[in-house]
Amino acid sequence: MSTMSVHRTRFLRAPELGLRHRTPRHVRRLAVSRAMKMDSQSSHMGKVEELSVQNIAALPTPQIDMTKSPSNLQFNRQQQLDWELSRENVYKFGQFVAREALLDEEYWTAAWLRAESHWEDRANDRYADNYKRKFAEQEFNAIKRRCRGQNGQKCMCIVAVKKEHGNGKQMILKSIVGTLDLSIQYLLHGETFPGERVRVPLFCHINEAGPTRYGYIGNLCVAKSARRRGIGSSMMSFALESAKRTAGAEQVYVHVHRDNGPAQELYAKMGFKMVEQAAAQLVEERTYLLCLEI
Repeated sequence: MSTMSVHRTRFLRAPELGLRHRTPRHVRRLAVSRAMKMDSQSSHMGKVEELSVQNIAALPTPQIDMTKSPSNLQFNRQQQLDWELSRENVYKFGQFVAREALLDEEYWTAAWLRAESHWEDRANDRYADNYKRKFAEQEFNAIKRRCRGQNGQKCMCIVAVKKEHGNGKQMILKSIVGTLDLSIQYLLHGETFPGERVRVPLFCHINEAGPTRYGYIGNLCVAKSARRRGIGSSMMSFALESAKRTAGAEQVYVHVHRDNGPAQELYAKMGFKMVEQAAAQLVEERTYLLCLEI
């Protein structure tokens, strides 16, 4: 059993639905959102469909703005084939595959999907495109920091990818239709759930083993053109499996906005239960903390 001494930091959460109403100054302060944007016209999640090759090919490509993206990205880069990836780190469902993002171009596409998701209801806002570009740039850099283990974080960006047709390769920008983040975190001294307001010494110890280790899922979104095909739930299943297999986590947490009924229904179907002790602390943020034992 190993321990390390760390300075206690606050458990930060970004509001799930309020981000799109903030000014650019607030946007600059937020690097991520623990949100799931779902189609407001849908009251339930569709089941995974076995899509034909023709249906997959007909899916509209997410609109990716490349005018202000990092200059070293290769937007004509092709996606890797299944046989080029480790079989242990992929989750196949229908005509899609869920796996960890590995390339900068995949990180950028995931960042842009999140930006599109946040502002899709503000298509007529004259500043929406500027907000999306700024958010995508910040989120791209944040994903790289988290996934490359900077600041002691353990995180993976999971993407849902259209399967290739035969041996043909697709461009990365046209193949990714969903994304989420899975991070492995640790309860601080005295906490019984993430973010619990407890009095602890200025310096405390984190035991990096046993029940203090948990998984956290955030930034779940699916391209609008590919929703209601079981992509979100399949990425969640892959994230849960990864948290158990790679980190030995026994609990996985997620925040959901109190007005987001479809997301709550999805999590309930997957077995997540509300953490009642956290509800009183999250009244102002209008979110619930959910937990699943795995």
